[in-house]
Amino acid sequence: MNYRSDKMKIIHSKHKTPELPMQLFVSFAKVFDFYKKYAEDVNHPYHKSAKQVSEYLGQFPELVEGFDDFSLLDKYADQIDLMLEGLFPEILTDNEIKAASVPFSFTSFKFSKRFESILENAGKDFDFKVRNMEESQMYIAACTIILMSVYNKPIDFKRPFFFDFPNKNNGITHHYRVALNGDFMDIVKTDAAPEITDEDIKLLLDNFHNIDIWKEKFPPNSYVLKGFGIMNLFDVTQDQTISEIRSDLLKKDDGSIVQKLRLSLSEFYRISDLKLGFSLFEIANKSLESTRIKKSESLILDNEQMVSCRTFFCLHIIDKVFNKIEPVAISNVDAYGESSGHNTFYKRLKEKGIGSIILIPIKASKHNDLALLEIASPRPYELNSVNQQKLVDIIPVFEAAVERSSEEYLNTLEATIQEHYTSIHPTVKWRFYEAAEKYQTDLYNKEENPQIDDIVFNDVYPLFGQSDIKGSSLARNTAIKEDLTTQLTLAIKVLKEACQTEKLPIYKELMFRVEEYIVDVKEGLKAGDEIGILDFLKRDIYPVFSHIKVINNELKELVEVYMNRLDKDLHVVYEKRKAYEYSVMLLNEKLANFIDKKQEEAQAMFPHYFERYKTDGVEYNMYIGQSLVKNKTFDDLYLYNLRLWQLQNTYEMEQVAFNTRKQLEHDLQVASLILVHSNPMAIKFRMDEKQFDVDGAYNIRYEIIKKRIDKAHIKNTDERLTVPGKIAIVYSQDKDAREYRKYIKYLQSKGCLGKLEELILEDLQGVSGLKALRVEVIYKDNFCEKSSMTIDELMEEFK
Repeated sequence: MNYRSDKMKIIHSKHKTPELPMQLFVSFAKVFDFYKKYAEDVNHPYHKSAKQVSEYLGQFPELVEGFDDFSLLDKYADQIDLMLEGLFPEILTDNEIKAASVPFSFTSFKFSKRFESILENAGKDFDFKVRNMEESQMYIAACTIILMSVYNKPIDFKRPFFFDFPNKNNGITHHYRVALNGDFMDIVKTDAAPEITDEDIKLLLDNFHNIDIWKEKFPPNSYVLKGFGIMNLFDVTQDQTISEIRSDLLKKDDGSIVQKLRLSLSEFYRISDLKLGFSLFEIANKSLESTRIKKSESLILDNEQMVSCRTFFCLHIIDKVFNKIEPVAISNVDAYGESSGHNTFYKRLKEKGIGSIILIPIKASKHNDLALLEIASPRPYELNSVNQQKLVDIIPVFEAAVERSSEEYLNTLEATIQEHYTSIHPTVKWRFYEAAEKYQTDLYNKEENPQIDDIVFNDVYPLFGQSDIKGSSLARNTAIKEDLTTQLTLAIKVLKEACQTEKLPIYKELMFRVEEYIVDVKEGLKAGDEIGILDFLKRDIYPVFSHIKVINNELKELVEVYMNRLDKDLHVVYEKRKAYEYSVMLLNEKLANFIDKKQEEAQAMFPHYFERYKTDGVEYNMYIGQSLVKNKTFDDLYLYNLRLWQLQNTYEMEQVAFNTRKQLEHDLQVASLILVHSNPMAIKFRMDEKQFDVDGAYNIRYEIIKKRIDKAHIKNTDERLTVPGKIAIVYSQDKDAREYRKYIKYLQSKGCLGKLEELILEDLQGVSGLKALRVEVIYKDNFCEKSSMTIDELMEEFK
């Protein structure tokens, strides 16, 4: 941006003039004609001065004829300044924001004093251009002006133009709307311009975004614009800020809402370092004691989850904000502190460096929620009860935002409950909607005794799998024994030291009983042993500890060492058990997260029902079939593909467990099992249990097998079917074995599975005739997740 140092300021745009359908010529012919008219009228009061000006300007014909070299604006700056003096009266120059300009070029000259001041405050690096105006839109805007002025076709493309001017002194950006006076411009058609027909106009009206069509009808530089324009700017900062605040509040919060509002309100109040905070209170507690804070980015609260409003705020704020739901303005925090007795709220304001603050309470109409908006300035009196009134037009939008936020919060809670406690799988949700819609229709039609339908899916194929942590009961018992032994050994150590200080036989008797318990623990725990030991310690040992703590400091320290080893909540040594439980939890999380992620891929093959459970390991049910889906066609191929996916996924879960072992304090292994069931069955949603279960007496056999199969032994042996390092596939029909041998052979070719065993299982209670394939898992140190086999790949295997 270049400035003249003399009287008239001229700004040449940093950007070159964009391509336009017209050539731009600066001309002051219409102003010159104005002076000539008065110069010729000897009776006009301005005759003499107009004659002098017109004679003087007549020496510079280029100003009338026009020029496209905008650098001549500098050459003729004095003459232009004189010529436009009547359009910029001195009496208005400090009030109006006005400038002469070359349309579409952002080259401007002859500014009012107020405009010059705005430019000065914007800084020399300010880029003087219209906000959000693309070059193609500027081209089309120029075309519509040609249509109106040359062809008298009023095509309405009027849209507001805005300039945004920063203020280097206070850091606030001000927004101005532009009104352009085109009385001093003429547009002339050249020979290069095609004639525009009514059909052309219809075509243009349907193709606003097709710049090629506009350029075809209005070729570049095919018209001449001669003259200049007068820009008048109007400060719309407050209107713009209110609009931005409304827009931000009506959008879903992406985490940046507070920062956006702070910037908007800074412009609104013209306080560059304005601070903004908010809190969402649940105010069901009418006494406002222990009020829960549901969400907070507060200026005055320090991450509190609960606050007693009665003790935190003064009675005046309690009454105005929480009872009457009315705003409060504190214009001088120091004066407020003197009058309120330096309460906790005042102290927080001082800690945060706040000199004045406005508190705006907003109550959600349908919920026990109150949002407290905090607008603060570091200086006294910058915020006060007068400029508080400027927010009146915005508060209804805040209220709508709080209402929506409360609804979203409840929806989030609902989603959390659905996710973690009870949920309807997306694949079958359509059937629940159908049942609910039918029930609501029956209610609306006042049907007699309306009943909600049972949700039953017939002819679905089940798939069951589990990755069970082996030896978990033994590992848990071992951890309990080690923790009890540690606790009893610590107790003996304290009693031994007590014997050295006080020669009391009771100490030796207690030591004897503790040692007996240690022997019992090492030999093996029976039901009730742990409770008995802890009762003994509580009843007989701890009173003695209370006595010996006061004998001397050494004994006191020993007792404290003992107590510090106890878990604060359970009051027992819980070190080995904690490490074991953490190991189980970590392995469970790894397996569960893995299968959840892989399940998303499996759903893409064909939608099916899936439910997973975490026990000591992970187990899951899947069902697939035509009745589960509404607008898709089921084929047996999808069942085969899902079975192959399950086997491949079971192998990958074995790899996940193998790699996770390195991170565990307890060395845990999993044993994997797949149950194959060839015949389709029916499943029914049990309303009382809020889950699906098999339907029909025949299908109960499948559920019995699921519950008992992982404890099964190989026939005529003591060997369990499920062992670490191998995947067991249980079946009852030979065709299932033939199918799975294909899958195993494929995965063997990929180096995933090894030796295959064919086994017959012992009879289970109520179940006989089961067989199994058991295949070795080949573990890889460089294992990474692989996508499930596609249907195309499966088809290749079957060829």
